[in-house]
Amino acid sequence: MLRYFAWPFFFTFIGLVLSFWLGWHYTQTFGGALGFLLTGAILAVLEISLSFDNAVVNAHKLKTMRPEWQRRFLTWGIVIAVFGMRIVFPLLIVVIAAKIGPISAIVLAASDPDEYARIIGDAHLPIAAFGGSFLMMVALTYFVDEGKEVDWIRALEGKLRACASIRGLEIALVLGIAVAFTLILPAAQGAEFLFAAVCGLLTFLVVEFASHFLDNESKATSTAATGGFGAFMYLEVLDASFSFDGVIGAFALTQNLFLIAIGLGIGAFYVRALTIMLVEKQTLAELRYLEHGAFYAILSLSIIMYVQTLFHIPEVITGLIGAAFIGLALWSSLRHNRIEALQG
Repeated sequence: MLRYFAWPFFFTFIGLVLSFWLGWHYTQTFGGALGFLLTGAILAVLEISLSFDNAVVNAHKLKTMRPEWQRRFLTWGIVIAVFGMRIVFPLLIVVIAAKIGPISAIVLAASDPDEYARIIGDAHLPIAAFGGSFLMMVALTYFVDEGKEVDWIRALEGKLRACASIRGLEIALVLGIAVAFTLILPAAQGAEFLFAAVCGLLTFLVVEFASHFLDNESKATSTAATGGFGAFMYLEVLDASFSFDGVIGAFALTQNLFLIAIGLGIGAFYVRALTIMLVEKQTLAELRYLEHGAFYAILSLSIIMYVQTLFHIPEVITGLIGAAFIGLALWSSLRHNRIEALQG
């Protein structure tokens, strides 16, 4: 176990030291520095609790990828996850929303964190609509599948699998829910929500198409350089969608962009370590319902992201719901293994 978490432990130490130093730099007091350190630790825990299902889904996809693309995702992917989503993404929101340059956005984050947080908060509605649609498609595609052989909640999953022959059912469900929320929201917000939701849906479809096209092309030409690229891009967009909630929620704890990047970055390293452990130990094969729990957690997160456009839901509730699904799926898997062992 230590082999998998040696690097996350190391980066936790470095990150907490940087959090303390950042607090001292901004407040020039020991108490302020300690407060920054504590906030950084809470952000890391928040990211881990919100992203455990992300690790399970990553492992689910990685086990079907070529070994070289597995390595690329676990190396380049962590760089994109930490620096792309936890640093560049919040800056990009401000650059677009405030119509300023990247350097000005960094200066704004350092000199006026309250204004920076306000701009991020104003962009929450389209982000939630986009991320919610993408994640809802991820979850529904898993359940509405004729080839799915194992059911956890049979009454529901059996019916969804039986409907897999209806072409475009997942798309119709997502669009129907998006239209319902559009009608509830005020007119201007509704139009913005629907546009972002459709963009999230189209992004999923484009990534799915690219994944199948590129990987099929690779099989036809036997080119290792292309094989797995589509799946790599799928996982990167998936990680980005998971990160939306954590990045936005982090501003409820602190407005300091650099502290958010440190805290969420620490959490991202633990998600990577969990992903590697799940793949190498073949945990998903041993725990037959763990994937189901992760995809139920994704579905619940997508609905929560939609609902958050109407009123705020604390991130701790989001994390607890996801953890509950994962925990119940783990318990069900272990119970199934015990029954099979007794019968065998």
